[in-house]
Amino acid sequence: MIRKTLMSAAATLALSTSGAFAQAYPDKVLWGDTHLHTNLSVDAYFLENHSADAATSYRFAMGEPVINAYHRARVQLKTPLDFLAVSDHAELLGVPYDLLSLNDPRLANTRLGKKLTELYNSGHAEDAFGLFLLAITSAGIPDEQRPAKVSLLTALRWRFEDLVSAPDPRVRAERWLWSDPSIIAEMFNEDIFRAGWTTNMDAAEKYNHPGKFTTMVAWEYSPTPNGANLHRIVLSPIDPKAAKSFLPYSSNDSGNPEDLWKWLGETKEKTGADFIAIPHNSNISKGRMFATVDYDGRPMTAEYARLRAAWEPIAEVTQIKGTSETHPILSPNDEFAGFEFFKAVIEARAGAEHAPTVTPGDYLRSALKTGLELEKQIGVNPYKLGMIGSTDSHSGLSSAEEDNFQGKFAWDSTPEMKDHSLSGIISGWDMSASGLAAVWAKENTREEIFAAMKRREVYGTTGPRMSVRFFGGFGFNEGDLSAPDLASVGYAKGVPMGGDISGGASAEAPSFLVQAVKDPKDANLDRVQIVKGWLGPDGKAQEKVFDVVWSAGRAPGADGKLPDVGSTVDLETASYTNAIGAAELTAVWRDPEFDPAANAFYYVRVLQIPTPRNSLYDSVALQKAPPEGYPATIQERAYTSPIWYSPAKG
Repeated sequence: MIRKTLMSAAATLALSTSGAFAQAYPDKVLWGDTHLHTNLSVDAYFLENHSADAATSYRFAMGEPVINAYHRARVQLKTPLDFLAVSDHAELLGVPYDLLSLNDPRLANTRLGKKLTELYNSGHAEDAFGLFLLAITSAGIPDEQRPAKVSLLTALRWRFEDLVSAPDPRVRAERWLWSDPSIIAEMFNEDIFRAGWTTNMDAAEKYNHPGKFTTMVAWEYSPTPNGANLHRIVLSPIDPKAAKSFLPYSSNDSGNPEDLWKWLGETKEKTGADFIAIPHNSNISKGRMFATVDYDGRPMTAEYARLRAAWEPIAEVTQIKGTSETHPILSPNDEFAGFEFFKAVIEARAGAEHAPTVTPGDYLRSALKTGLELEKQIGVNPYKLGMIGSTDSHSGLSSAEEDNFQGKFAWDSTPEMKDHSLSGIISGWDMSASGLAAVWAKENTREEIFAAMKRREVYGTTGPRMSVRFFGGFGFNEGDLSAPDLASVGYAKGVPMGGDISGGASAEAPSFLVQAVKDPKDANLDRVQIVKGWLGPDGKAQEKVFDVVWSAGRAPGADGKLPDVGSTVDLETASYTNAIGAAELTAVWRDPEFDPAANAFYYVRVLQIPTPRNSLYDSVALQKAPPEGYPATIQERAYTSPIWYSPAKG
């Protein structure tokens, strides 16, 4: 059982002016998803989500039975969520639905509308999707290839040569689309965008139940220059009725995230609404998400770093398209770095390379290290990022349960469709049943959830609901572990995840209080680790992973390595037992290699014992082995937001 936190009169209660007692610190861990797409998102619709709208998404998240958009069977979450943000792509919001389900003449009579309808109705939905993807990512096309830059002579040559004789139909479609900028422009209809936005806002208003279930105003901003994922989820605590006063900013307005941040600032001034932008899938950003330069390739300035840090306090570390924590190439000494990678970038251009890069700009641990280096150089850390998980489901169903996974898209929600390959590149076997956002809050309301994200008192898991507390300071000791409420001790003597600590040149090593409790309905825990990054004397950041506390029966060997916890997974039945591992792990840990003069960060990674992966559940159901290279088991995990250390100034 999760240990229920209890308030102590001295440390955790405050007397309000009305005489009532108010909770002095966040005592509730709330579980949610900030990244969920409905049938109004372009890619969701083309990949068979024609009916799961925002209302369906909220009902499913609340634990109600709903109809799966693809196979039409009744589906239901085992454990409901506490909050959900429907975050449809702002780019051409609602256009495929209006075109193909409603046959809206404003779209059906356009040149692109006619071609899309013809492709879709003739059984070539994926070709239609590819063509549409080119349209919505046009903001990311290099200048020399943009439609506006194409000369009349070039356009005529394309039409004469490629539209007639090019062997690859994707090349013909691509050059037809780019040969005339008005082809894409005909699909831009503000009335259609506003209708879709209004639908989502009405659902967010209807299903918000403060204290029980919270809906958030959100959308996805989706620039993909040359296939580099620079997508952000934009989230706000604004009332949905008030949110109807603006339309979501999209990459068709500008593909430069700096323009998004400026628009957020202007909109905040006009409406009073606050916002955050949450980067996701840096693992397929081609090194650009956490680069040391700005969007245009110029060296990062302090002004740029401050602007980015102000709007982007957290990032997605895990979701259906894999993990963005780190990679074995970047962290060769981390034995658990090789976990749930996605194998393709979002590239719609014919003949383009699809393999993701592995650079410091692609992963969050490296970004945290880069932030320390940049702070030393320009005085500002642009990558002071907390961590969350979310699904990025496009089925309209927020499912991160391995044995109840509804797929990335509607069409891969059945085991038989896992073999179906999208453009010959990825299939349902590639998808992770991940993840969830965990928020420490006082109440289940928009304001409280958003405030927790702003202060980074959040963490992400790959699906299980492990309760994790993490505090840093200079006064924690072993006796604190016997306190009836570890949280009250944590807040009284230190700062929670997402916070900052500092010390003088002769400061003692910081101490950290950590508590991890298993999901009551899921597997036991293997170990708790603390990942440290610090700035070396040469200005280069380094990293190290420490095993802090682990389940009984093991001890580190002569090489300092902790033996594996083992496995109880039965590959024939896709089952496991909790005969190994621990239900709860707590520890006080001091950094044994502390340098009081070096800036550093620390975050917690919690590992479960091995359990069946969604691929094993489906292969057992199909009575056939999954394709080679897909794991049968998984060690689910949680990642907390870091705590940062800096030497005291002056």
